[in-house]
Formats: sequence, structure tokens, C-alpha cells
Amino acid sequence: MSERIKDTASRLAQPVLEEMNLELIDVEYKKEGKNWFLRVFIDGEKGVDIEDCGKVSERLSEQLDKEDPIQGMYYLEVSSPGAERPLKDDKDIARSIGKHVYVTTYEAIDGEKAFEGVLKDFDGEILTIEGKAKQKTVTYTVPYNKVAKARLAVQF
Repeated sequence: MSERIKDTASRLAQPVLEEMNLELIDVEYKKEGKNWFLRVFIDGEKGVDIEDCGKVSERLSEQLDKEDPIQGMYYLEVSSPGAERPLKDDKDIARSIGKHVYVTTYEAIDGEKAFEGVLKDFDGEILTIEGKAKQKTVTYTVPYNKVAKARLAVQF
């Protein structure tokens, strides 16, 4: 049921976001305590602000009320995925070239399962990440099919 609700929310949000030149990053529907939450994460080329989230929330709420896919009470939250947003697919990764990323893998590559640095290249199969190891600049090549999770990373 949860997947159906997420799919419906995604479908209803898409035209609203396209009209506002925004992108759907993720949708989650989950229970926390006794309350249910439908969370919609959005982003744009220049980021999103509280006004963008409010507009999307208002318009999406209208669409959800019309279609009424969720039985019972729930809270709708529309927000930015944050500075360390997950990179969900190959398109997200490709758009992140030049940005600082953190990637974990399903299995060790040259003895490592976590890689952090600037994403230098992604050809659809291999991520090239330039990072630091013991004060030296190193280049990691990570096969995309071995990536467990990837996200943007805040660099200090």
C-alpha cells in the first residue's frame, strides 16, 4: 500500500513541479509514533526555498484531496532534501559532476567501501572521484553497479 501511495503522490506532484521548473527527488510515506507522514522532497537548479515548498504543498494538497489515495489522517510535508541530499539514480549522479560526494559500495574496492571527494566524471558505468588519503590527492574509480548509496557531501 505504501508504494501505491508514493507512486500516486509522485504522479500528482510531477506536473506541478514541471510547471515550476523543479524536480522531484523522493517521496516517503511512513508512520512516526501514531501519525502518518507523506514527505515530498523537491529541488531545483538554484535550490528551493520555503516559498517554493509552500506553493508545491498547496497545489499537491489540492490534487491529493481530489484523488484521495490515502485513507485516514496524515501530514503532508514538502521540503528540500538538504545539503547532503541522496543521489537516487544515474541522472542525479551525472548532474553532480564537480560536486563533493560521499559514496558507499556493496563490496570493497581496493580494500575500501566508502569514498569521498569531488565527482570528476561519470560515464554511466564508472564514477571517478578525486579525494584525499593521508594528505595526498587520490583518484577512485567506482563501478556504478557496486554503489550501495551516494549522496552530496558537505565539505569542511
